[in-house]
Amino acid sequence: MLIPVQAAFTEEGLMRDFHVSKTVSILSISFFIGGLGFGPLLIGPLSEVYGRNTVYRVSYSLFLVCNFPVAFAPNIAVHFVFRFITGFCGSAFLSVAGGSITDMFDDETVANPMAFYTICPFIGPVLGPLIGGFVNQHLHWRWTYHILMIWTFTEFVALILLVPETFVAALRKEKAEKLRQFSGNQRYWAPLDHEVKDIAESIAISCLKPFELLIYDRMALLLDIWTSVVLGILYLSFQAFPYIFGHIHGFNMQETGMTFLGIGVGMLIAIFTQHLFNLMYHRAAEENKGIIPPETRLVMGEIGGILVPLSLYWIAFTTYSSVPWIVPIIASIPFGAGIYYVFTSTFTYLVTAYRPIAASAMAANSAMRSSFAAAFPLFAGAMYGRLGTAGATALLAGITTLLAPLPFVFRRVGARLRQDSRFAEH
Repeated sequence: MLIPVQAAFTEEGLMRDFHVSKTVSILSISFFIGGLGFGPLLIGPLSEVYGRNTVYRVSYSLFLVCNFPVAFAPNIAVHFVFRFITGFCGSAFLSVAGGSITDMFDDETVANPMAFYTICPFIGPVLGPLIGGFVNQHLHWRWTYHILMIWTFTEFVALILLVPETFVAALRKEKAEKLRQFSGNQRYWAPLDHEVKDIAESIAISCLKPFELLIYDRMALLLDIWTSVVLGILYLSFQAFPYIFGHIHGFNMQETGMTFLGIGVGMLIAIFTQHLFNLMYHRAAEENKGIIPPETRLVMGEIGGILVPLSLYWIAFTTYSSVPWIVPIIASIPFGAGIYYVFTSTFTYLVTAYRPIAASAMAANSAMRSSFAAAFPLFAGAMYGRLGTAGATALLAGITTLLAPLPFVFRRVGARLRQDSRFAEH
């Protein structure tokens, strides 16, 4: 997730070398995020046929190879096409990693690994601008992608050497193949050997089920809209922070990149509170005969729903040149914490409340989130130019204020809504 946000600082280079407008240059981020959202719908089912590791290795090798045309693109069209493809290939980790975690951890121990998995995609908005600011301040914009390819190759080698297969069905199939090979006895078999799956049908179901969920289940729809708006605002900040700190406070590129550290500090503070929520979940399980009601997971979302708009209001009215630059950075700390709480609670709620179709529930959330995240940066410049930093940020705060009651409402009526849902676990 470093890649889309590091690319936010390549816009000036794209504008200069390819002779395009500011809005067109921002499409580099939008195409990548579009690939991230579309990919899980197609890639997700493949891991249940070929195993997690096969999907990881194939997708990540393609991701590495397809970054070469991005780095050496002769024109903007080639750059955009391969940005989408790299986003598509990179989405395998977003869609399959959750399955790997549930392969390795049971319900009682999965909370901390899931929390770590949740925060990883959002650390990118902190490290990406920080690294991208320093790189683009001193080197040609293409070096952003050269460095990313070096890092990607290192990760690919680590993936091959260190990451084992975790999908039980794939492990059984592999064991059966070895037994047949070494014993010569063809009677050894695994369930996956005899399970005939139509890949095209699996992909079609994977693509249609998430949208069916959004159309017929208002609870899933509203929670997905909430997380989509929050993520859209996070990606919008890639355009807003350079405007706030570059235009108003006169920061250069690398200094602007460091302003995202406030969001990162907030996320780190939030993740260290995870054990407090784990204690609450443990008590809830004791009170409900070992079962944690899905609505209990939304307590964390209630806190996040309050922190996000409060932080945005604080940022909105401290962006003036007369206010020290450190104040809006401090104001972004609750925003980072709120993001962690919102997404951790929503993700956990979706996979527990919609357990029979958890993959589709997450795919629906991913598709909608990515659509918002791809679109929001495109109008950031015009919005901040017309409304000013205070007006534009206050508008975003107002929108998140309207959505903040959702976790409070669903925690109280969620059980009843699940009874009426055709998808949720009752």
